[in-house]
Formats: sequence, structure tokens, C-alpha cells
Amino acid sequence: MKTALIAVAALAGLATAAMAAPKARPAASPATPAAPGPADWRIPDPNDVLVIDTNKGRILVEMIPEVAPQTVARIRELTRAHFYDGLRFFRVIDDFMAQTGDPQNNGTGGSDKPNVPGEFTFRRGAETPFVLVADQTVAEVGFIKSLPVTSQSMSLAAMTKDQKVAGWALYCPGVAGMARDENPDSNNSQFFLMRRSHHNLEKRYTAFGRVIAGEDVVRAIKTGEPVEPPQDRMERVRLLADLPTAERPKIRVIDPRSAWFKAQAARAEQASPNDFMCDLEIPAEVK
Repeated sequence: MKTALIAVAALAGLATAAMAAPKARPAASPATPAAPGPADWRIPDPNDVLVIDTNKGRILVEMIPEVAPQTVARIRELTRAHFYDGLRFFRVIDDFMAQTGDPQNNGTGGSDKPNVPGEFTFRRGAETPFVLVADQTVAEVGFIKSLPVTSQSMSLAAMTKDQKVAGWALYCPGVAGMARDENPDSNNSQFFLMRRSHHNLEKRYTAFGRVIAGEDVVRAIKTGEPVEPPQDRMERVRLLADLPTAERPKIRVIDPRSAWFKAQAARAEQASPNDFMCDLEIPAEVK
């Protein structure tokens, strides 16, 4: 396998892609939302939650099969085969991402499974669990569970053969993406966790989920390109559904459909209109 890279070869010279210009908004600041209530939370599917225990602490990633079904199936398969246990974070860039998932621990390896095609975009239809946050006329931005996404306006769906429109994930902090080489269909086992927003990756690298707890752990991973020994590592990776009941944490995540979150989104959009989607946090509780 060729070296799997995330192509940001001159990070200093790459400008973050600006999102579509927001509509005019009122000058008055929305009231500060009260604490979320019981109805504002949701319970993630335990089959979609990766529990990554590292030497720096635990990271929980919610996978989103609605945007990358083949990729999520591959991550589940490798996780259940204990493929990721002991693998290192071999390429970590402070203001970019942390890369892992290579049995060679250098970016050249992968699993013995066939490559997975790139899932850079997805088709959004009426059945897609998309929660609208802002209608930007030509595009709509919102969330699918914990993942920030944008898509064409659903008003265009009537003009398409499948009655759907194109959508793609936003590469905000915590988003999990697949590393690949020059071949767009070379996703295999390597993945990365974002430490900062980089919109230049959108529609070029498969996003399959987002960190819902442990972003501080992601930011604590030792940096380097490559990382000098000793490298931080994933000691054990499991699906939440596969943990014994006595060991399984109880997790709940703020539902983007909730009134509490909508109020938070309104405040974020007014405070930071250029990239408010990446400034929006999806709170989670882990017990």
C-alpha cells in the first residue's frame, strides 16, 4: 500500500474554505439557554460508538453510517477483529489531526481487506435524519446526529432522479476521517481524528464520525511528522455494544433536534457567522 496521506502538504499556505454567506440576522442576542433537560438528550446506538482506550485516556467516537456506510462497516469489522489494538499515532500535526490505524505504524500499511471506495459525499433524502440549523439558500447546514454536514438545498430534490441531493461532512474539530493515498478509492484501515477545522478536506476525504468525548485526549497526543519514539498508542479499541455490561459506560449526547440545542445554535451563528457550525459543541455525558 502506498503511504496514506491527508493532503495538506503546505498547511501554512492553505486557507480554510469559507462557508456560504449567511442570511442577515437580527442584532439582538438570543437569550442564554438554560441547562438542557431530559428531553434534550439522545442515546447513541452502541453499535456505532467506538471506545478507543489510549495511553493518554479514553476517546469515544460516534460513527455515522448514514454518510459513510461502507467505511463504518469496515471500521466495525476491524475493531471486532482487534486489528487496532496496540497501533500507534504515528503522524500527529498540532493544528491539524492525529493519524493512526496502520499496522506498520508509518503510513504505508493497511489490513488484508480490500480497499473501500471513497465516500466523500452522500445522498440526502427525506429519510435522512438531517437536522437543519441554517438555510443558506443554495445550501443547508445542519447535523446528522453529532456530525456537522452541509448539503444542497432540498428544493432541488424534485429535479433529481432519486429525489435526493448531495451532502457532505464538515471537517470540524473531532471529526473522524479515513486516510488514503492518491487513489480516491484507497480507504482501508488508517484513520485520523481532527484537532482543528480544515474545510479543504471536504469532499476529498471520507468522514465517518466524530469524537463525542475525549477531544482533550486527542489534543494531548504527542505530535510529530513522524512522531518520535515513544509514540502514543491505542491500547484497545472496541465497540460500545461489545463491552461487558459491567464495563459499559452510560452515554448520552445532546440531540440537535432539541430546543436547547437550537437556542445554542442561534447564539453561535450570531457570534461567529463565518464558521459557526464548527464552533457549535455537541455536549455529551459519560458515566
